[in-house]
Amino acid sequence: MSHFTKKRKLDKNVQDNLYFDSYSDVTIHEEMIADTVRTNTYRTGILRNSSLIQGKVVLDVGAGTGVLSIFCAQAGARKVYAVEASSIADQAVKIVKHNKMEDIIDVIKGTLETIDLPEQVDVIVSEWMGYALLHESMLNSVLFARDKWLKAGGLILPSKAELYIAPINDFVVEDRLSFWSTVKDQYDVDMSCMSDFARKCIMSNDITVNLVTVEDVLSHPSKFAELDLYSVTTEQLKSVKGAFKCECFGSSAVNALCVWFTVTFPGGEEKPLVLSTSPFKPETHWKQAVLYLDEAVNVRQDTTVVGEVNMSPSEDSSRHICIHVDYTIGELKKQSKTFSIPDGYSGEAQQ
Repeated sequence: MSHFTKKRKLDKNVQDNLYFDSYSDVTIHEEMIADTVRTNTYRTGILRNSSLIQGKVVLDVGAGTGVLSIFCAQAGARKVYAVEASSIADQAVKIVKHNKMEDIIDVIKGTLETIDLPEQVDVIVSEWMGYALLHESMLNSVLFARDKWLKAGGLILPSKAELYIAPINDFVVEDRLSFWSTVKDQYDVDMSCMSDFARKCIMSNDITVNLVTVEDVLSHPSKFAELDLYSVTTEQLKSVKGAFKCECFGSSAVNALCVWFTVTFPGGEEKPLVLSTSPFKPETHWKQAVLYLDEAVNVRQDTTVVGEVNMSPSEDSSRHICIHVDYTIGELKKQSKTFSIPDGYSGEAQQ
């Protein structure tokens, strides 16, 4: 996902234009298609539901290059409406023609909320997820499509999302914080006074999108929220929250909390298929969302980390997510911290 710099609150039209502009470049689509976990899971999830897609009408929300629409056509769809607001829709038209599927797939350039379809649909497919699931996600558009265009009893792919959290020890951060104490030995200049400044910069309120290794994770994950795409409302997305409880594996130091998500495809005649962004699973382009605490806390075997997470849209931009966490580690008093992804995170659509 791409992010933009803003010094003031932007109206929704400006936010939307910046968001869709970020999808006009090849880089983000290359990253998504090259994410084999993502793309293969979608392909498998669609083909496993071919009995429910064959001869039916499909709506692809945020179609991008149209790869999911082509998967649906390969699964036997009678008609696919591929809706894409960014200029990458022009490339999707070429890809569809190149694959000789223009009789099945109609690429519609426009926002889901403003376009008109000639008929109701049997299936909605969308790859709508953003960092930490909800940052710059298209879930609101999927729900709009569900309520306006999906027939009663229709199919949504994927149909469920779940959010998880776990305490971690990021060893790279520990090395960065201790670096300033090593400068004197190397250059005979004492820069240890930089440590507090470094801590404020590194252990900030930013959501850091990073790869977390299995060795960094200090407990089993705790699920704190679940979204059923057949029933969740846009009003409920204004505050996605839940409680968590984790028990630490052994002696270490907790310096961050890690958030990730899964989405589930109904399995048709087979068991449901899960696309996971867990650090325990193969890497995806979503990586994990890391929330650094103000101070590291030493833990032992079975030390509990408990609290509540509340994810809500930023006041500055409805597409940006804020994560507020109340947490207690062991016997220490409860702490609170609010995190957001920094402006201009990817540097691809700055103004």
